[in-house]
Amino acid sequence: MSASLPAFDPADPLGIDDLLSEEDLAVRDTVRRWAADRVLPHIADWYERGELPGIRELARELGGLGALGMSLHGHGCAGASAVQYGLACLELEAADSGIRSLVSVQGSLAMYAIHRFGSEEQREQWLPRMASGEVIGCFGLTEPDHGSDPGNMRTRARREPGGDWVLDGRKMWITNGSVAGVAVVWARTDEGIRGFVVPTDTAGFSAPEIKHKWSLRASVTSELVLDGVRLPADAVLPAVTGLKGPLSCLSHARYGIVWGSMGAARSSFETAVDYARTREQFGRPIGGFQLTQAKLADMAVELHKGVLLAHHLGRRMDAGKLRPEQISFGKLNNVREAIEICRTSRTILGANGISLEYPVMRHATNLESVLTYEGTVEMHQLVLGKALTGIDAFR
Repeated sequence: MSASLPAFDPADPLGIDDLLSEEDLAVRDTVRRWAADRVLPHIADWYERGELPGIRELARELGGLGALGMSLHGHGCAGASAVQYGLACLELEAADSGIRSLVSVQGSLAMYAIHRFGSEEQREQWLPRMASGEVIGCFGLTEPDHGSDPGNMRTRARREPGGDWVLDGRKMWITNGSVAGVAVVWARTDEGIRGFVVPTDTAGFSAPEIKHKWSLRASVTSELVLDGVRLPADAVLPAVTGLKGPLSCLSHARYGIVWGSMGAARSSFETAVDYARTREQFGRPIGGFQLTQAKLADMAVELHKGVLLAHHLGRRMDAGKLRPEQISFGKLNNVREAIEICRTSRTILGANGISLEYPVMRHATNLESVLTYEGTVEMHQLVLGKALTGIDAFR
């Protein structure tokens, strides 16, 4: 019987690839090759310099791959499955979290908001150019004083006689902000919280870049300043009022993080395995010592459990059955475990683990941001706590 079993594959110990179709594998391999060619040779230098040079060119290339707004349908979007989008996120974050963030914010936040809640005119105006990477988008929700509590945002939109809207306020920690051609900005109105499509060349809009970051350094992060930004009446997203709009966008983006975090974990794990096979101490490779093998085994278990969880959630999303609480489950587990995998990998590499010659510390510091944005650990714990008990403990 054992002779008929497939060989054990250390890269895929659970045989998860058997769950993927030929098209799934083609999407994954295409994105992996692009990242290996266009990101990996340069990412350590970009990270050390705290820059993402050529971001507009990278966006156009990602658009050419169909990776922007990948799971959306129509208006130039690829219409890929949720699993295929997840696989792309995993491969992009295996290169760097900043690259996956570029794609997530573009497709799962800015484009998703316009696609789901926008008018047909807004979709036709923006989505084809965003899908191709011609126009980069950003998503303005978080504020300097209101991160986990967006319901108390201070950014305000008032309606003027004649129908124009005027926006005033600030948004903080906005990926893509300084290079965006369009921003989806959420603001308080007399009707409730509304979303607005804001061309970034509108008078009164500015997006100074945030410097001195020790995480997501190869990513453009900005503040959005809205100082009397005047927009026409049709700039508002017509199909939603209230927090359910931005929160549904965040759920879509969090789903990509469930997959993406496992990419960072995989890169760190594979680095640790390769290092353990070749690094010698006391006359033998350190991979031959029991304590090192215990670390590798534990990392492999958590990594591939996380990929299985992501795959399960992807199938549920494709079937229209994925609930926000289940996305919280995935983000909470996978990002926490990814950080632990990176930290354990660092211990195997010893002092070399802090060097940018290896990706481990870069992934670990990036994941500290991923752990916080689009829902902190505490917020996802409370989402699950409410779902499990029926009691709201947020306040």
